[in-house]
Amino acid sequence: MAFNGKYELESHENFEPFMKAIGLPDEMIEKGKDAKSISEIVQNGNSFKVTVTTGTKVLVNEFTIGEEAELQTPTGEKIKGVVTKEGENKLKVNLKGIESVTELCGDKIINTMTVGGIAYKRISKRI
Repeated sequence: MAFNGKYELESHENFEPFMKAIGLPDEMIEKGKDAKSISEIVQNGNSFKVTVTTGTKVLVNEFTIGEEAELQTPTGEKIKGVVTKEGENKLKVNLKGIESVTELCGDKIINTMTVGGIAYKRISKRI
């Protein structure tokens, strides 16, 4: 499956403004802004398990395309949402006003989360 693999965060843009906009405390923003992040995606047909490890924090989301699932936001809050797929390489979900688009581009994953006009872009490379 196309998304399967481990990805290491290569660069990110607008981390601090985005995290402030979603209500993350300043001390967590400071800790997180330079932290290394590894994402592991296991895809089995339309079922996905995404594990993001940033420092000591581990976020795990499991979902099936088109079905409601409980998903964890960057703040740790759990919200029900439906992940949709566009084409073969793009996943989209809207969680409490945060629009998340994850796109597979060759050996990179580009995740863009937008809230209130602030777009946080994460670029990770397959390892």
